[in-house]
Amino acid sequence: MPAITLPDGSVRHFDAPVTGATVAASIGPGLAKAALAMKLDGRLVDLSTEIAADAQVVFITRRDDTALEMIRHDCAHVLAEAVQALYPGTQVTIGPSIENGFYYDFARNEPFTTADFEAIEAKMREIIARNAPFVRSEQDRNAAIAFFEAKGERFKAELIRDLPESETITFYSQGDWIDLCRGPHMRSTGDVGTAFKLMKVAGAYWRGDHRNPMLSRIYGTAWRDQKELDAHLRMLEEAEKRDHRRIGKEMGLFHMQEEATGSVFWHPKGWKLYRTAESYMRRRLEQNGYEEVKTPQLVDRALWEASGHWEKYRENMFQAQVADEDKTLALKPMNCPCHVLIFRQGLRSYRELPLRMAEFGACHRYEPSGALHGIMRVRAFTQDDAHIFCTEGQIAEETVRFVALLDSIYKDFGFESFRVKFSDRPEKRAGTDEVWDRAEGALKEACAIAGVEYELNPGEGAFYGPKLEFVLRDAIGRDWQCGTLQVDFVLPERLDAEYVGEDGNRHRPVMLHRAILGSFERFLGILIEQYAGRFPLWLAPVQVAIATIVSDADGYAAEVAAAFKAAGLAVITDTENAKIQAKIRRHSVDHVPVIAILGRKEAENGMVVLRRLGVEAQETITLEDAVKLLAAEATPPDLARLK
Repeated sequence: MPAITLPDGSVRHFDAPVTGATVAASIGPGLAKAALAMKLDGRLVDLSTEIAADAQVVFITRRDDTALEMIRHDCAHVLAEAVQALYPGTQVTIGPSIENGFYYDFARNEPFTTADFEAIEAKMREIIARNAPFVRSEQDRNAAIAFFEAKGERFKAELIRDLPESETITFYSQGDWIDLCRGPHMRSTGDVGTAFKLMKVAGAYWRGDHRNPMLSRIYGTAWRDQKELDAHLRMLEEAEKRDHRRIGKEMGLFHMQEEATGSVFWHPKGWKLYRTAESYMRRRLEQNGYEEVKTPQLVDRALWEASGHWEKYRENMFQAQVADEDKTLALKPMNCPCHVLIFRQGLRSYRELPLRMAEFGACHRYEPSGALHGIMRVRAFTQDDAHIFCTEGQIAEETVRFVALLDSIYKDFGFESFRVKFSDRPEKRAGTDEVWDRAEGALKEACAIAGVEYELNPGEGAFYGPKLEFVLRDAIGRDWQCGTLQVDFVLPERLDAEYVGEDGNRHRPVMLHRAILGSFERFLGILIEQYAGRFPLWLAPVQVAIATIVSDADGYAAEVAAAFKAAGLAVITDTENAKIQAKIRRHSVDHVPVIAILGRKEAENGMVVLRRLGVEAQETITLEDAVKLLAAEATPPDLARLK
């Protein structure tokens, strides 16, 4: 006689085991119609799952975020059935839901193209309209392998062979079509709805290994209703307009090329933007008690083995052999072990803690060429990295301090809010459960004291400790995970860091790994897209373009340029023999925030005409007032607050 406890605290009793669908129907016809799946004691399962013992049940409806992921998962299954119906002989492999959509990888002699999408989408709508139930079944391992081999599905058979012996092999059928899947699923294909769209095709190696066959990957997006789909497609259109690669080329900020795959060639204007952001961050860190250091690029593998990174990240490390020393060196992929080595120089006292050690550390990580994306995902990057060595009792205070700094910096860059994810222990980790209990407990307590609300991100912590992830939302609604704060009891132990406590004994410090921007390259890519290249005056690599109407004003243009430069403004002068409208168009395309227009009249009267980017109206003021006005606007926010 299971007793089912519902979210409102009410309890329903049943005389025999029941399914989730039966429980939903007992509550009312509205819920019976709306429920798509359920959480059974916190675990997401099908509505057809039998409940034989007392349990807590939460029903999932279409409006829940969990339902959106299920819609995408089920849509991937519908895609796979449609493809095999239209293109016999195609093998299916894997098809997960991903952020904003799903994909499915297919093995086919002839790769798919976007020209195939119309027919595939039409077949998908037929399958959805058929409204076939998703039916779960368990299979014997050998029988499951034989089933797929008989169908010529060698990839599915390989997946089953590689599953642990203890794994239950489950199939899901939708009518006559069957797939290997852990589930769960919604009730039927009809629950997917028609708010989906196939987006693109890409090549993908089986299991991500270049030694394996190349598959044809079809990406799609799926949403709860047409309104959400339309909004997403509009966002993608806007994102394409804001693509940092296109804007970076238009503005002459940077370029990438094969001779240095995954590394950025910064042009003068792009490097000016970079240095402005770096100078701002350096000032903020100095104001907040950080000490800046610089550590080597090449470090002996022995350090990475001791820290645990060699085991976890070796595949992503660039390595160099030193023949005469019989050593393997690695280009550092992160800065933390090197900071511990600095901490270990000399005997540290508790009076030195917290010690906030910052580095704009140049790091290198091997990323597959297919994963590279402009300056947002590269192989060579610079982190705004810092490590805070403190006592266990100082974790909360340092968290409060860090979150306040991060909030202020994000606001200065134009991001008004962020959300926080709490990522707890991963399956593969260093350190004992007791150490993890302490670290997670300390971080949760720090969040409570700092007033930080978070959502759980289970199993996504670093291998050495739990972390907070700070997620920005940009001008068109996209989320970007940038900042992070990680509590680490493990690395100080592994690398033998210690200090002398007030009691005269040796103690291990706690190590807080923290970043705010993440990497300069990625964050600047985000900024370019956030502002669509139209930076606020303090960030703009060129702040004022001085454009003359007639050659008689050329001499005065030099005087204006000198006055602006003396006030610290980044200026270019355009005295080319061209019409003023052509000059305005040129500098507008280059996203220069202010154009100072000078004619004969302005030269005679010591005036300037200011035209703002994207604004038709013009303002005529004296040169002296223009210098004061623009110099004030171009002052970085942290310095403006000191005035």
